[in-house]
Amino acid sequence: MRFAISIPQFVADGEFDPAAFRAYVQRAETLGFHSGWTQEQFLGTFPHLNALETMAYAAACTDTLRLGCAVFVTPLHNPVHLAKHLSSLDQLSRGRLEAGVGTGGRGRPFGAFGITGEGLVTRFTEGLHVMRELWTKPSVTFDGRFWQLENASMEPKPFQKPGPPVWFGGSHPNALARAVRLGDGFFGAGSTTTAKFAEQVAIVREANPDFPIAKRIYIDVDDNGDRAREHVADGLAAIYGKRGLEAVAVAGTPEDCVRGVQEVADAGAELILFTPVRDQANQMERLAAEVMPQVS
Repeated sequence: MRFAISIPQFVADGEFDPAAFRAYVQRAETLGFHSGWTQEQFLGTFPHLNALETMAYAAACTDTLRLGCAVFVTPLHNPVHLAKHLSSLDQLSRGRLEAGVGTGGRGRPFGAFGITGEGLVTRFTEGLHVMRELWTKPSVTFDGRFWQLENASMEPKPFQKPGPPVWFGGSHPNALARAVRLGDGFFGAGSTTTAKFAEQVAIVREANPDFPIAKRIYIDVDDNGDRAREHVADGLAAIYGKRGLEAVAVAGTPEDCVRGVQEVADAGAELILFTPVRDQANQMERLAAEVMPQVS
């Protein structure tokens, strides 16, 4: 069992604290977390630092902590730009990058990014193909529906060969099948209940019994279980802009959280990403001391 922790991103205008951020990611490294992860959100009223820049800052502050994003909504990106960004970050971090990707679904504001939702899955798969070709081949020629390259080269390649691990998000059975076919792992969403996640794992395992599986857990640990559940309800409402999502989270006393996290592990998660909804530094300490040692 491996554990990961979310990297602080929810920072309002003028409130970023470089020293506190540096101390947090360095402490995560000291506590033995496998990786620190960001999320991607371009638009919205909830303050949210961009994933790539946050990962780059974290890379400069650490030595061994792996760094990921769950997930990049890749149809909203130009794959040549994204391939270059990720290759550069993998070089700068000396091979510590993990790349999560997903289609993002059809509810995105595509017009804001100069595209339409037409052919979303094709755009997604073509983009991933372009990225991997640029990461691995000296010259790329590709004539796709959305992307065309002729004798295109990109250097330097990623530090990791043939490239950083690519984790797929998604929930539809077709997306799960695509993850096994094209990805290096499946990453269950934090907005998914443990029961739903277990159903997704069954689909993935049927296709490939050895496929790596991870799950984000929104979590709050408190000696007062009711207070923890209030915190997580408020935190999720702020992140997602609506209430009633408490069932997707794990919240309560340390004993409650051990039980909830163990259920996720038993459902099939081999990497568990903790995403506290408040007081992240203190929550990270409590998770490392009171929850992680009790989960197998």
